Amino acid sequence: MSNKSSSNKAHISSNFPIPALSNTQTLKSSNSLNCNGRLVDLSVPKIMGILNLTPDSFSDGGKFNNEKSALNHAGKLLKEGAEIIDIGPQSTRPNAEFLSFEEEIKRIGNIISLLKKEFPEALISLDTFYAETVKFGFNEGIDIINDISGGNFDDKMFGTAAETKLPYILMHVNPSYETMHDKIKFADITLSVNQYFSEKTNELLEKGVHDIILDPGFGFGKTVEDQMKMIDEVKYLGFGKSPLLIGISRKSFIYKPLGKSALDINEETQKLHLKVLQQGAKILRVHYVAEAKKTVDIFKSGRVLE
Repeated sequence: MSNKSSSNKAHISSNFPIPALSNTQTLKSSNSLNCNGRLVDLSVPKIMGILNLTPDSFSDGGKFNNEKSALNHAGKLLKEGAEIIDIGPQSTRPNAEFLSFEEEIKRIGNIISLLKKEFPEALISLDTFYAETVKFGFNEGIDIINDISGGNFDDKMFGTAAETKLPYILMHVNPSYETMHDKIKFADITLSVNQYFSEKTNELLEKGVHDIILDPGFGFGKTVEDQMKMIDEVKYLGFGKSPLLIGISRKSFIYKPLGKSALDINEETQKLHLKVLQQGAKILRVHYVAEAKKTVDIFKSGRVLE
């Protein structure tokens, strides 16, 4: 798909601008994050390595759901170039088992504290839509909240995020757990995502959350065509006010049209990674860290993928 012209960019911005903020509402720069008092520079894109603690994730379920295997895999991800480890106690693939926050916390166990002890320089992100799981993770030492629900699945999430003062990943998603994978054909996916980001960002700012990372929500309730359109229009997402996280690793909108499996699309994924980096993406959430690191290095050098 072709890129939008500069006039289209102005059209997007004028339709859904970030609302004016009061003196007490400040959106942090897209080039840095405050993680527990540690200033993280995003002028060079970061890689977030995925650590699923689940038995039922579609591509790696059951591989890392005990302390030893989780620590070993986290060490591998960090050695290969990840700076953030994203811990997921609950699978959010279609038809996955639904867990309560108590079950999430039980599944996490001591893994966060063990990771912080073993890898003190690593940033730990916790993938959950429960405020209570966030509270537990905060006490264990997490650095980032990764909420796929945008606060939709737990009305206490935004307030809890504000209490922790941690960076919060805001993802675009359908409004309920039951409908999050229902395919919607948007009139204009970029405009719709930006409207959502604008409304949710203001809610977060009013609660006192200032470090906000935006995730367009690839793989959640969007057609293949709309997701490819988002890839082409990453530069227009989020108004340039907050850092963008892109999570396209092993997503079906890439492999299904090609007739391939989730584990056989590395080359195609890296080309898309380079494309979003060139449009300003700051964080790549990935399963294959070594390959993503090569892509970030190519981006930094100004070369192109063959």
